[in-house]
Amino acid sequence: MNTEAYPLMDKMETLSGELTNSFFTTVKPAPRSGVVQYFIEKREQARQLGLSKIDRFNLDHTISKSGEWAPDANGAIDSKLPWFNTFYKKQPDFLHVNKDNFFLVANPVISGQVLGEKNTLGSDNHFMSSRGVELRGWVTKRIGFYTYFTDNQEQPVSFVDNYINHRSGYKGVPGADFYLMTKNNTYDYLLAQGYIDFQAIKNHLNVTFGYGKNFYGDGMRSLFLSDFSANYPFLRLNTKIWKLNYQNLYVELTPQFVKGIDARLPRKYATIHSLSVNVTRWLNVGVFESVVFGRRDRYEFGYLNPIILFRSVERAFGSPDNVNLGLNFKAIVAKRFQFYGQFMLDEFTSKEFFSRNGYWGNKWGLQLGGKYFNAFGLKNLDLQGEMNIVRPFTYAHYDSTANYTHYNQPLAHPLGAGFVELIGLIRYQPIEKLFVTVKGMYYKQGLDTGASNYGSNIFMDYNSRTQSFGIGVINGIKTSCMLMNLNLSYELRDNLFFDLGFTHRRFVSEDVLAIPNISTTYGYGGVRLNIARRDYDFY
Repeated sequence: MNTEAYPLMDKMETLSGELTNSFFTTVKPAPRSGVVQYFIEKREQARQLGLSKIDRFNLDHTISKSGEWAPDANGAIDSKLPWFNTFYKKQPDFLHVNKDNFFLVANPVISGQVLGEKNTLGSDNHFMSSRGVELRGWVTKRIGFYTYFTDNQEQPVSFVDNYINHRSGYKGVPGADFYLMTKNNTYDYLLAQGYIDFQAIKNHLNVTFGYGKNFYGDGMRSLFLSDFSANYPFLRLNTKIWKLNYQNLYVELTPQFVKGIDARLPRKYATIHSLSVNVTRWLNVGVFESVVFGRRDRYEFGYLNPIILFRSVERAFGSPDNVNLGLNFKAIVAKRFQFYGQFMLDEFTSKEFFSRNGYWGNKWGLQLGGKYFNAFGLKNLDLQGEMNIVRPFTYAHYDSTANYTHYNQPLAHPLGAGFVELIGLIRYQPIEKLFVTVKGMYYKQGLDTGASNYGSNIFMDYNSRTQSFGIGVINGIKTSCMLMNLNLSYELRDNLFFDLGFTHRRFVSEDVLAIPNISTTYGYGGVRLNIARRDYDFY
């Protein structure tokens, strides 16, 4: 996930004016097989679609990076100068093995980045580095496997360090699980993910067992399930028939805990269903539901039911479990625009909702966004704008085990609840190897202080709330945050990037004694190979 292939998928769908049934971009990660077949089709339609030279380059190189799914299983571009006639025989792959009924790719994963920060409190330098390996392959194209492992050291910028140590009261490095603190305030952690995938019914049903992340949605954020938190064990059943995609996801999670001595952590569980339908050539709609529950380290077998809509099952159990329901849509307009949205419902009382009395239990989230490709007639200039609103106490629960979190991190939006957020993104690719992005974010949020629960901290028991009525979207100490980021990424060779960027963040609080104002500016530069860029623009 988080590669340049994803915006390219959206762009090809939008320029063609037709949603593909080969894969469903709302459900991520996308299957390499479906993406490659779709991109080959779009490459053949380049003239009809009015694709630029850079678009065609992007298609060719994305196909090459997953060339085992080309018709002859040999779609990767040959290297002009292989190493010792053994390594880098294919441009994207360090080791490439393609034999009868067996395929294997092995690649090193390396990144290093330095940051220089100046904020209200002073100046400091930071760094992050990763080293590891990535393997993927298949046997007879029916059984696939993937593994990714990195050893990481990170000194994040000050506001991210504050997020890790003070935001919720429970410490957690975004995207990571167990970590150690070493000297000089450095976080040291391993990241491991992998899976085995079995094609149970060819082109229709895939069974995946693994350890990693999933994402539901078409935006920069997801109000359903994002890839912000740590990896987790999962069993995924994905069924694709005609214009329908139905997914069952069974996961094991870690409830909130206070970091201390090494000990076995308790477990909680979640079952998630999503149904995505291409209603017309240009319109996709979907239904989402999730339930998070704890049963003293055992799964509630009733939630193995693969049929969507849990509420009746939950009530039959007489359980206190946390059920969320959601609707989403994606629409293509005029072969240039894509509009999308999500509505997430955690709890709803119609009497209180329509009385408009600010009842705490009306917990919901709303996302609306749009994408504009080849904006204003300029090739390879793409724009995106997004709004997210989440009411206080959404995702929280009176049973701390059942809140919508994993390993001290939110499972959906990193801000938790009780906020309004606006995000804008500009993507521009002036030449084949250069990617320019400008991102702006502004949000308002009501924050908790001490033991006062105003609804933004989703780890707190919602029965500890300070009031039950008169609660607006912004509840508590009013804060606002503005962040701007400029990033330049140059691809020196396939999957080898040089990054250079600049970020400014300004945080303002109405009560500076409780929550101080702070402005931060930092620049960064680094190199990465076979790894997505580590962003700090989530908060």
